[in-house]
Amino acid sequence: MKTLIKFLIFFISTTCFFNQNIFASEKIKIGLIVPLSGENFIIGEKIIKSMRMALNKINDKKIEIIPKDTKSNPIDALKVSKELYEDGVRIIIGPVFNESTKYLDDLKDVTFISFTNKLIDNPKNVISAGVNAISQLQTIMKFNNKNNLTRSIILIPRSQFRKEIEEAINKTKIKHKKVFYYDREPTKLTKQIENLTKYRTRKNNLKEEIKRLEDLSFKDKERKIQNLKKKDTLGKINFDSVIIADFDENLKSVATSLLYTDVSSKRISYITLNQWFDESLLEENSLHPIYFPSINKKNYELFMKDFKDTYGLDGDQLSFLSYDLLGLVYFLIYENNFRISNKIFYKKNKFRGKIGIFEISKNTITHQLNFYTIENNKFKKIF
Repeated sequence: MKTLIKFLIFFISTTCFFNQNIFASEKIKIGLIVPLSGENFIIGEKIIKSMRMALNKINDKKIEIIPKDTKSNPIDALKVSKELYEDGVRIIIGPVFNESTKYLDDLKDVTFISFTNKLIDNPKNVISAGVNAISQLQTIMKFNNKNNLTRSIILIPRSQFRKEIEEAINKTKIKHKKVFYYDREPTKLTKQIENLTKYRTRKNNLKEEIKRLEDLSFKDKERKIQNLKKKDTLGKINFDSVIIADFDENLKSVATSLLYTDVSSKRISYITLNQWFDESLLEENSLHPIYFPSINKKNYELFMKDFKDTYGLDGDQLSFLSYDLLGLVYFLIYENNFRISNKIFYKKNKFRGKIGIFEISKNTITHQLNFYTIENNKFKKIF
């Protein structure tokens, strides 16, 4: 009997050891679907190069990345995803463009980690990994709370991005006075900002006050009148900050319109969304300070330098994100004892990447971001 028990123990131990060796030698296949041909091929090439950097850093021979070409369209994205599925792949990083996710719910057993930052109307098996509006408004809330800003006007362009901002406002419950929608067309925009800020009323208030003083007789009359004439308007602003949900030249147009209506960044706080350290904003001195949430600037610059040194090419935002995405997937698989499951993005978890901290819960990714200001021609980190 003792001999039998010893044999069983030996057999079980040997079997477990054998199975562990087999498991350890198995490849963990991760799909990558990006444009590798057509006008967006350079995007895909940079992502692959970034993945190679991340793979070298992880240094685990079990991980195998299998890239496929989406050709930047949803039909090919589904086609190559099916090929990966038939090869046993159950986690795919990509696609790059939100449009390419359209048919991916045909592969319900596959989890896609898309580069997009859009959260609305995605297939259930597509997880957006980009820096989304919820993450950005959460960070703005933190800044507003620290500075007791409770009467923000949220300025939203009439664009496709509108729904994402509205959803983020609802999800974060950010304190604000009003949501204001504007047209990006310059002449309409100026008129709309004038109405928002009651510019004509405040302009008229100034004229009326100067006229009133001119009819009076009192000490320092001329000095007070001259001081008023240096002003553009007279009257209080009934909000303490603006959150401008726009980018590039459109952002500058909105901020310039506010400045034109005598609502400068010295009177209220100009806050915007992640600008990825757009250096053209450094030149807009009249608009400073401008505040915005963003990724870790120091890590971003270090990555760009490493990418340039390694490949002789300039990296970009997507290559920076892709470096983290491979690390994130590896981390979650590792946490799950190297078992790939469509539940690994459902459990609450955190991953510290180069971008910042990824928060994972219920198949949703948000980011803990940093917050910056542009002052004196520099980007300055606040927190």
